[in-house]
Amino acid sequence: MNWDWEKLRENQQKYEKKQDGGGRVPKPPQMDDIVNKFKGFKFPGIFLVVAIILILYFGSSIIFTVKLDEVGVIQRFGKYDRIAQPGLNFKFPSGIEKITKVKVKFVYKEEFGFRTVKGQSNYRFSNDNTQQETALMLTGDLNVAVVPWIVQYRISDPKNYLFKVKDVRAILRDMSEATMRTVVGDRSINEVITKREEIAGAAKERLQKEMDQAQSGISIVTIEMKKTNVPGPVQSSFNEVNQAIQEKEQTIYKAREEYNKAVPLARGEAKRLVKDAEGYAIDRINRAQGDAFKFKAVYEEYAKAKNVTIKRMYLEAMLDIFPKIGAKYIIDSEQKNVLPFLNMDTGKSPMNLQNRFSNKGE
Repeated sequence: MNWDWEKLRENQQKYEKKQDGGGRVPKPPQMDDIVNKFKGFKFPGIFLVVAIILILYFGSSIIFTVKLDEVGVIQRFGKYDRIAQPGLNFKFPSGIEKITKVKVKFVYKEEFGFRTVKGQSNYRFSNDNTQQETALMLTGDLNVAVVPWIVQYRISDPKNYLFKVKDVRAILRDMSEATMRTVVGDRSINEVITKREEIAGAAKERLQKEMDQAQSGISIVTIEMKKTNVPGPVQSSFNEVNQAIQEKEQTIYKAREEYNKAVPLARGEAKRLVKDAEGYAIDRINRAQGDAFKFKAVYEEYAKAKNVTIKRMYLEAMLDIFPKIGAKYIIDSEQKNVLPFLNMDTGKSPMNLQNRFSNKGE
């Protein structure tokens, strides 16, 4: 405790005056007296309660727990400092360091063009005009389609998620709509209706690039496209067009089927005829070559005995001619009467005729 020197001086002056007047001089306060006074003083209960509250407050602001599916982003005097992993962690008291817990494993969902009915697996379109306008898109062949879809994402970078972009959800919705309109605008109405998975994959890849460029700190898990259709007022006309297109495709399919049956058959028949002709040509050539070789061989043998060959050829010719000439008469110009020289009746065989000549010779 500090001494009040002004008061001591006043007491000193009073002491000097009393000493001059013959009175008793008072003693200044001693340290032991002051300590005894403080020992006898008792704190009220309210101070004890306040002290306990302050201790608990500072203790809770120093020790904190992070769950398994989240991380803690710690700021020191408002500036990013570090990431706290799941488990028990420590930090400076509030006012120095601040923690913000971010769920990094939770899958968030954004719906476009419709609103899911709670407690059910189905969905229905919202009455909100903004949602309806979001679902209406112009395709590449200048048709209007109703395209509802869902974007599912996770927080991959808590630092960028909290500090790089002011409103991540707003930029995600804007970029998702712009990306989907771009992808749908490059395709026809039939592709938009029938190739939803392909469109969803292209939109996911494009949207992830945009979000990475914006440093949003989120990762696109999947984009799911719901049933795509055309607006209600043109539904009947569109169905008729689709029916006509299907009939056209069916006719083309049948024509291709007939084509696939007829053309290969004709090609096979043509190849068969070509092969037959080639085989026939080879056969004729081989036969001709064989006959030529045979004739040459026979000629060489005939050439060795010309007289025998001539006589044999004459006899073979006669054997072939006599059965065909029928009844013939040979008349000698010097004879005056008609005299049968040879009996060449058709009923006689050349062999019998030859035998008769041979018998006469004997």
